[in-house]
Amino acid sequence: MATRLGLSLPQGRQYSIGCDVPAVARAAEEIGYESLWVYERVLFPEPATQGLYGIEGLPWPDTYRSVADPLITLTLAAAATERARLGTSVLIAPLHIPFQLARSLATLDAASGGRVVAGLGTGWSHDEYAASGVAPFEKRGKVLDEMIDVCRAVWGPDPVSYEGELTTIAPSVVGPKPARSIPILLPANSPRALRRLVDRADGWMPIGTGAGKLAEQAQELKELAAERGRTEPVRSVLRVNARYTPSAYEGEKRAPFRGNVAQIVEDLEAHASTGAVEEILIELAGSTRDAEELKDVAAEVFEAARAAGV
Repeated sequence: MATRLGLSLPQGRQYSIGCDVPAVARAAEEIGYESLWVYERVLFPEPATQGLYGIEGLPWPDTYRSVADPLITLTLAAAATERARLGTSVLIAPLHIPFQLARSLATLDAASGGRVVAGLGTGWSHDEYAASGVAPFEKRGKVLDEMIDVCRAVWGPDPVSYEGELTTIAPSVVGPKPARSIPILLPANSPRALRRLVDRADGWMPIGTGAGKLAEQAQELKELAAERGRTEPVRSVLRVNARYTPSAYEGEKRAPFRGNVAQIVEDLEAHASTGAVEEILIELAGSTRDAEELKDVAAEVFEAARAAGV
C-alpha cells in the first residue's frame, strides 16, 4: 500500500497569501496529495537572542522572517478544496488560549467536513513565549497537557465543563462541534514527551533526519506503547523539511532531503521503506521562489515518488 503524501502550504513572505494558498491547495489536491499542512512561527527576533531550536549560535532561517497565521492559512485552503485533510505541524499550543484554540479547530473541522488534524507542540523560542505565551516557558509541558484536556472537553458532548490552571469552563453548551473526533498528533523529542504521546495522543509527528534514526525512534515508541499498555494503534505522519535545489546537490555530505527532485525522492523512498510511518508531509514551500515553482516541484516530486513505489 502506497504511503500517503501531504504537502506544505505557502506561508512565507515570497507568497501572496490570499491568492497563492487557495491556488496551491487546489493544485495539490488535483495532483493527488491527500493532506495540506501549516506550521507556526509568530516572530523573528532581530538581533537573535536565542539560537534556532535553543541551540546557541545556530541562526534562524530567513524563511522564519514572515510566516502567515496557520489557522487563517488552513481556512483559505479549506475553502478551495474538497477532500484533502488539513493539518498543523505544528501549532505551538502554549502560545494560544486553550478554550479559544479548541473552538477554532472545532469550527474549521465542522466547516471542512471533518478534515482537521491537530498537530500540537511546545515550541522552543523564549521570545515567542514572551510575546504570546499564556504561561512561562518553564510550564510549557503543563500547558500542552491542559490544551489536550480542554480540546477533548470542548469537542465532546454538552454540557462541557472543565477546571484547570488556565481554564475554567462552567457547565455550558459549546459549539459548533467538530464533524468527527479530531485526531491530536504530537512530536516526541524527550522521554517525557514520548510518554505523553503514548498516553494521551492519537498519533506521532517525527521529523525526517535519516531513515535509520526514524526506524530507531519507531521501535522505541512501539516498545513504550507495549510497556504502558496502549492497545490503540499510533498513527504517524513524518514531516520532511526539504531543501529543494534545481540541480543535484554535490557536496561531500548531503543532508537528508536536500537536493533536486531525484535526491528528495531517494530519501522519501528510504524513509518510507522503514515501514515506520503511514504518511509523509513534504515541506517544499520554504525553498521555492513562488507559487508556480512550488506547484511544479510538488507535481514532479509526487509523480517521481509514486513511480519509485513510495
